[in-house]
Amino acid sequence: MLLVVDIGNSNIVLGTYEGEKLYRHWRISTERQKTSDEYGMMLHDLFSYHGINMTDIKAVIISSVVPPLVVPMEKMCERYFHLKPLVVGPGIKTGIRLKYENPREIGADRIVNVVGAYELFKGPLIVIDIGTATTFDVVAENGDFLGGVIAPGLGTQAEALFQRAAKLPRIELVTPKNVICRNTISGMQAGLIFGFAGSIDAVVQRIKSEFGQDMTVVATGGFAKMIAKESSTIDHVDHFLTLTGLRVLYERNASNEDR
Repeated sequence: MLLVVDIGNSNIVLGTYEGEKLYRHWRISTERQKTSDEYGMMLHDLFSYHGINMTDIKAVIISSVVPPLVVPMEKMCERYFHLKPLVVGPGIKTGIRLKYENPREIGADRIVNVVGAYELFKGPLIVIDIGTATTFDVVAENGDFLGGVIAPGLGTQAEALFQRAAKLPRIELVTPKNVICRNTISGMQAGLIFGFAGSIDAVVQRIKSEFGQDMTVVATGGFAKMIAKESSTIDHVDHFLTLTGLRVLYERNASNEDR
């Protein structure tokens, strides 16, 4: 069984695969202060609840955009699984060409998403990850990563509004019934969600115009489903895109003996 771990700024998403089948998956909060032992015991409890033994895990792959957590996660794998994890970073075989001025600047999550999306949908693609930041990654028909766009995430925008405007409250991000709202909370929700969906569509349309042909648009991330309902350009939502990409990357980098 393969354990895949995606460490994001807000959440850590984990999944276990049996071959190409996603067997179980979890989402936990990213906490930079937790030790390797704390994460190890948390995984032990999650596994036990679903009847998985730690010894069932034969390989681990990790991607992270939070550098301070890489070492604790590696130590956790070595202590609790007796395995050295494969970490997504420079030197890993991706199967795609990175047409970027400095490929080392590309976040591991973006590479993993592109690999997963191309595996599932082929190209050309626009891959949108709606997380703490919102990224738009452009993939050519042959799988080349051509670059993209980075913007604030929906939750980041909402928190900035609360922090910088003294009289505005922190709100729950749910879609209001109307765009013309009669109270402050609904008005904030409308501005954030409808405005965010509109900005998604505007960026996608500009990318398509610059690229010069139609493209499949795939969205992932915690708010992807909600935003897709208000967007006119998102074709598919896949909440497990990153996990798929990690599985594919492991298969491309593991020897036959490892598999």
